[in-house]
Formats: sequence, C-alpha cells, structure tokens
Amino acid sequence: MKKLLLAASAMALLAGAAAAQEATGAAPKIGIILGFTGPLESITPNMAAGAELAISEVNAAGGILGGQQVTTERADSTCTDAAAATAAAEGLVSGGVNAIMGADCSGVTGAVLTNVAVPNGIGIISPSATSPGLSTAEDNGLFFRTAPSDARQGEILANVLKDRGVTDVAVTYTNNDYGKGLSDSFTQAFTAAGGTVSITVPHEDGKADYSAEVASLAASGSDVLLVAGYTDQGGRGIIQNALDTGAFETFVLPDGMIGQDIVDNLGDGLSSSFGTMPGTDSPGAAAFRDLAAAQNLDGASVYAPESYDAAALILLAMQAANSTNGADWTAKVMDIANAPGEQILPGQLDKALDLLAQGQDIDYVGATAVELIGSGESAGNFRELEFKDGQIETIRFR
Repeated sequence: MKKLLLAASAMALLAGAAAAQEATGAAPKIGIILGFTGPLESITPNMAAGAELAISEVNAAGGILGGQQVTTERADSTCTDAAAATAAAEGLVSGGVNAIMGADCSGVTGAVLTNVAVPNGIGIISPSATSPGLSTAEDNGLFFRTAPSDARQGEILANVLKDRGVTDVAVTYTNNDYGKGLSDSFTQAFTAAGGTVSITVPHEDGKADYSAEVASLAASGSDVLLVAGYTDQGGRGIIQNALDTGAFETFVLPDGMIGQDIVDNLGDGLSSSFGTMPGTDSPGAAAFRDLAAAQNLDGASVYAPESYDAAALILLAMQAANSTNGADWTAKVMDIANAPGEQILPGQLDKALDLLAQGQDIDYVGATAVELIGSGESAGNFRELEFKDGQIETIRFR
C-alpha cells in the first residue's frame, strides 16, 4: 500500500494544495463518508455515531492544535456506486475537510482513495473496507483501515467451519470487490484445510427474485450455505428465498451480513446459523460499550467500534503532527496506533491529548485492540456469533 511516491510534478501539486489548506486557518474538519443509503444503511447510523462520539470526546477535552474545536460533515457513499461516492468525497474536499473517516464498502473506498484522497493529499481511515486488494492500493501513504482484511476473515471462517465439523459448503457472494475478495480468501483457506466448496455463485444486489441462484446452490448438494453479501440487499434475498423453498436451513454469515435488522426480519430462520464479525473482548471494547450506552448508541453494532477508533486515530495523529495536513498527520498514524507508549482506551482521549502535548508516546488501543500491521491495516480480532431468541450472541473470540 505504501508505494513509491508520485512523480515530482504530482508532489508539487500536493504541496500546493496542502499549503492552501493550512493557510485557511479554519477549524479542523473531518468528513464522514458512509453508506447512509444502500445495502448497509441499517448499520451505518451506528458507525457514524461511533466516529462522532470520538470527535465529541476530543472537543469536550478542549479540542486539538491549541484548543481548536473539530467540526464534521457527513456524505453518502451509497456503498455500491463508485461515481456517487467519488462525487460525495469531492464535495467534502471542496467543503474544506482535512481528513476522511470512511468510506465503508471496499469498492467505493478504493474509488474515493484513488480519485479524491490521493490527488488532493487527504488522509483517509476506513473502519470497514475489507477487500484484500486495498492492501496493495497505490495510496501515497494516505490510507489506513481499522478493519482487518478479508484475507484474515476468510481464514477465520474456515476455522469456524472446521471446528463445527462442516466439511462441505456452498458459497454465494455479492458481485463486487468485497464479495469476490472474501469468497476467494475463504475458498483458499477452507480447501487448504481439507474442506470442499461444492459451488460458488455470484449474485447481484437489487434483484426482486433470487430463485435461479438458490436453485443452482441447492443443486450442489451442500447443506450449508455461506453468504458473502449485504444485510439489506441481495444476501438477505438469497437467505429468504432459501428459507421459503427449503433449500437451506444453515447459513454462514460474515461481517457484511451481520446486523440486528436482518435478525429481526428473518427471526427463527437463522436459528441454526452462525457467523463472524470483527470484535474483541479487550478492556477497550468494554469501555466503548459503556461510553456508547451513555449516548444511547449500540456499542456492539458492527463497525461502530472501528469507526470510533478511525476518528480517534485521525485526531490524535493530527495532534502528534501539530498539523492537519494529510502528509503530516498520516505519517504519525502507525506510531500512535502501536507500542511503545502509554495505552489509551475509549474515554481516555483527553489523557492522550495531554500526553502528546508533553511530547510523550501513546499506544492507542481503543475499542478494537488496535494494532496496525503491514501497510496500515488492523491485525484483526473476530467474534464468532450465533442467532438466538432474536439476539446476536457472541460464542467466542478468535
């Protein structure tokens, strides 16, 4: 990800844009670009609120860079429309944002990174873009993510199935960067462990009828179906059709399929199913849940903790760099996120700001036991889940 610098002319462009940005003297501004409409719209409000919780905490502590209060602006990525996400991100940049928290889905995140963030020298931290392809994206050092790559989730899913004695599985995936990347990583890990993927069928979001896809999946003879899709779109449609026709009773649901909304809609139809999503049983996770509960926010909602961490890292890195310039603060992210330094949990951002002001090191642990590796992505911790009595229950952590 952290590739060679752009050509000298491009660097001159970035330097000019950065100087203009610094010269405005405006208060630090964070853009929050997520899928407020689209296939993940039911989980997006908690993600945005998680990021805004960190920003509010920093402002309550006196702000950053000499007491400046941080402002925010939301924009809609749609999760699936790269052109719309690019336009939304361009609007944020025109509005004077110094950083972007987002985007959410992998394809639109790649578009925002390539078409907006890199050309304008804007740092970006995504809480939920998980495509393995983003690990090698040309980002000029400006891109990070608090979510683990699906290369890791594929391994976790394979381990979960193996531990549950499942040796044969059918797979369907939403036909985009996220779905294809997760399907590929799972298939590689599962077959390496001796499992069999009987059939792999892509599906398109937004269809009214998924009977053809379900018929093909059922014809494979597998009893278990892994659905790498979206909770508000085609993934749910696949499961509903499979339940209606009796094609499958047991579904394996990765992160994009996890949300209280799908549990409320499918009810007992998920009673024999299980899944995974990023999560940890760390002290920081408990601290975030308490902090969120005080604001009527579901601290266990998928990618809400990662959103809090993404926003917190942006602001703490700006404080450490004493700058809102993208090239400056992104150079501090890895130092802030990793040891050495005093560990910082949710609710302790005021302490972190004080330590940084004193020139001391911090190790931002945050809500998700943040540890950024390689090109700047989460090392990855996961919750294994089941769906019981209308609730999403954590079985174990991996």
